[in-house]
Amino acid sequence: MPYKEKEPEKIFYTIGEVAKIFKVNTSLVRFWEKEFDILKPKKNNKGNRLFTKQDLDNLHIIYHLVKERGFKLNGAKKKLKQNKDEVVNSVEMVKALKNIKSFLVEMKESL
Repeated sequence: MPYKEKEPEKIFYTIGEVAKIFKVNTSLVRFWEKEFDILKPKKNNKGNRLFTKQDLDNLHIIYHLVKERGFKLNGAKKKLKQNKDEVVNSVEMVKALKNIKSFLVEMKESL
């Protein structure tokens, strides 16, 4: 089984790269930026958004609540204010389970 190298993490991601990572439109990323105060991308001299690793982590949380768990925006905001740590733990658990599933599928295919 070939070893898959993980791409090196970047310091900043463009809005296009972020949209591609989450498989959503750039307009949705901009909308979430306006709606959720935990998203604070930097802007360069041209006004282009530059997302950090922390922004990506926060987007994972928002994506998990809205797209995977079906929360409405107000419900997602409320959940984040009530207990962000619980949501973060849930997101981390889902990521870990997806990684395990991916590993097991690769193993099965190599047998």
